[in-house]
Amino acid sequence: MKLAIGNDHAGTDYKNTIVDYLTSQGHEVKNYGTDSEESVDYPDFVHPVATDVEKGNADFGIIICGSGNGANMTANKHQKVRSALCWTKEITALAREHNDANVLSIPARFTSEPQALEMVKTFLETSFEGGRHQRRVDKIACS
Repeated sequence: MKLAIGNDHAGTDYKNTIVDYLTSQGHEVKNYGTDSEESVDYPDFVHPVATDVEKGNADFGIIICGSGNGANMTANKHQKVRSALCWTKEITALAREHNDANVLSIPARFTSEPQALEMVKTFLETSFEGGRHQRRVDKIACS
């Protein structure tokens, strides 16, 4: 599976843990995130992830910032992106099952690294249910 990941300064450690896990599982990961804890602007690291998902260069995206909100809002500006801000594995599962989320936004300051890793695993292992949810997902994009 091809994945794109991006993070700001609040998510550097999380990103490294997630990338290590993903590569150990045989996934191809494009890292757009900062490797520093010095303050940066999250859109600079989120737009490339969302672009890869939007253009089909990545199957899924993972974005990480302090609250997850700014990264999530940025990613959702892209027409083919359905980014979900998640803080538990249960919400993550619903984002995939009901909303066909293709980007996972993680709030680094409100989750632990083990929690974030569980959410990534859940995100990648959970399928979209389709059915009545497809009709709703079809109404999300503005055209």
